[in-house]
Amino acid sequence: MILSALLTSVGINLGLCLLFFTLYSILRKQPGNVGVYAPRLVAQGQSQASAEFNLERLLPTAGWVRTAWQPSEEHLLSTLGLDAVVVVRIFIFSLKVFTFAGIVGVFVLIPVNFLGNQLSEDFSDLPNKSLDSFSISNVNVGSNRLWIHFCAAYVFTGVVCYFLYCESLYISSKRIAYFYSCKPQAHQFTVLVRGIPVSPESSCGETVERFFTEYHPSTYLSHTVLRRTSKVQGLISDAEKIRKRLAHLKLSTQSEQRFRRDGFLGIFGRKVDIIDHYERKLGDLEDNLRMEQSSLGKQEVPAAFVSFKSRLGAAIALHIPQGVNPTEWVAERAPEPQDVHWPFFSSSFIKIWIFKLVVVVACVSLTILFLIPVLIVQGLTNLEQLETWFPFLESILKLNVVSQVITGYLPSLILHLFLSLVPPIMIFFSSMQGYMSFSQIEKSACTKVLWFTIWNIFFANVLSGSALYQVNIFLEPKKIPKVLAEAVPSQAAFFIAYVVTSGWTSLSSELFRLIPLICSFFKRLFAGKDSNEFDVPSTPYHSVVPRIVFFGLLGVTYFFLAPLILPFLIIYYCMGYIIYRNQLLNVYSSKYETGGKFWPIVHNSMIFSLILMHVIAIGIFGLKKLPLASSLIIPLPILTLLFDQYIRRRFLPIFKAYPVECLVNKDRADENDPAMAEFFDKLVSAYRDPALDPLQYSRNTDGQNAPLLGAAEV
Repeated sequence: MILSALLTSVGINLGLCLLFFTLYSILRKQPGNVGVYAPRLVAQGQSQASAEFNLERLLPTAGWVRTAWQPSEEHLLSTLGLDAVVVVRIFIFSLKVFTFAGIVGVFVLIPVNFLGNQLSEDFSDLPNKSLDSFSISNVNVGSNRLWIHFCAAYVFTGVVCYFLYCESLYISSKRIAYFYSCKPQAHQFTVLVRGIPVSPESSCGETVERFFTEYHPSTYLSHTVLRRTSKVQGLISDAEKIRKRLAHLKLSTQSEQRFRRDGFLGIFGRKVDIIDHYERKLGDLEDNLRMEQSSLGKQEVPAAFVSFKSRLGAAIALHIPQGVNPTEWVAERAPEPQDVHWPFFSSSFIKIWIFKLVVVVACVSLTILFLIPVLIVQGLTNLEQLETWFPFLESILKLNVVSQVITGYLPSLILHLFLSLVPPIMIFFSSMQGYMSFSQIEKSACTKVLWFTIWNIFFANVLSGSALYQVNIFLEPKKIPKVLAEAVPSQAAFFIAYVVTSGWTSLSSELFRLIPLICSFFKRLFAGKDSNEFDVPSTPYHSVVPRIVFFGLLGVTYFFLAPLILPFLIIYYCMGYIIYRNQLLNVYSSKYETGGKFWPIVHNSMIFSLILMHVIAIGIFGLKKLPLASSLIIPLPILTLLFDQYIRRRFLPIFKAYPVECLVNKDRADENDPAMAEFFDKLVSAYRDPALDPLQYSRNTDGQNAPLLGAAEV
């Protein structure tokens, strides 16, 4: 790619960003769009949108930037939770790393690379100069200038490790402080026990009661036996759909339009009062639901949520084996009650085990299928190959503007569009694997999306072409540094354009929220102003965290290979910092709180990025005929792995479980709290399956609290 093609891509994306920012600053002020751009504030009753018209509403302003910038981190922590703060800290950490890298790269490495003459000695016609002229590829073979890159690799690794240490220390201390500051939570006193050995003479509830009363007499509080409620959940879902449909018909149907045919598409069948028809159907569903709930006592799962009187009591039950047979009385950490994925308990473990195998096969298949858009993208980056595939486009491709748009903008756009489909697919895959909480599903999807992106966006593009056929390199590890050293620098131009297209534009589109805006428009158009259905979106950690981390991998990998990428990354992280602060404050609402457990994913990916950079450096210095530098780089990945082991032992255990010191201190602080008695009363029923709750829509509007099940066993 030539410099003018990159500038074309930058210009297109910069124009799109300015357009999105301008439209957002206008549309966010319109009263009808408050549910799109501030749903979190609307749900909390904090929205102050005025219906009175004024000219200022039609003028673009940047006041939202100041509003997003002003709140302190303590304010974010108290209102949004630690998980949201971790997202903000990832941007801060990345800005620290790549600001340092940008200073070294722009003022040291780029001039050194550009002054080389390995590729060309012509300094004229800068717009048509290849971007490779700014990379290490332009440094002469055997040149002593390569020692500058060698020193930069060592210094940069040290700086990244230092920032990783500081950030891990900061977030782990925030996690402990957040634990001390929060009120008692149900999941802190509860464990999930599975593999309960139920005898024919007693029920599962009686077995749990007898066991924990005997072996945890001073700390055991209560238990909730789990049941298979998949059929009940299906009936509740059907009833909810009919309720929404009925509410919509009552608001929008005219009296003369109430009579329709009840057959296929309203064409066949007898004429009925459609509202009366749906009310009867809803009533029948409620009767079926009541019958299914009454029979749930015979559909027990050998598992139960067991609650204790102290956090230490729950921790002892969690970490010490409960029975002689390690496959029985298996304790796991309980999620928050609102975080429980109840369909997990409605499936048999054999079914879940089969689904796990299916997910593995599906992920591999998706990875292979994704190579198709990757090959298309690689064809677009090579005009000569494109002319070979489509000879009838030869005359069009010779136009300067067309060639610059195709090589500089179109490949990244296509890849970004295909990649946007991956996060929801991975969420679906993770939900099939039998995780017992939504947070575990999202963490699993986050990891899947990250490694899918690294393989399909980075390695598949890097190893495309001739290198793609060298599959034997994975059987000969000695060749990996050389192959990567040859392939990675050649794709620098593509990834610079990818940061601009997928990074800048995706951030501005995240702010603009085009899809929710369109959905809101049609909803108001067809449902009218009386529609009060409202949903606050959950923070999409599974798509946000992998994207931030992947751009960090590109920055680390190309730090000394093609430092021209660094200024574009810094702009991306600056934009992302402001935009996601704005979105977290106004749009998203956390459905659960993990206490910052997404941070280890960032640490692991950054260590992987450093090791990848070191492996490529070994190969690069070998290709550049500087064997001494290649040999002296070898200790660097070893030192990085030792640092990684230190961090894992020093900080990562805190993200897995709170230490006894914290648990005991918190328990002692709660001993004299009079509110604890009320908390324990609520804890007894905190993990009751929502499928057991009473539900009634059709008979009367005040009947939702009428019990459908006379007495549900807890």
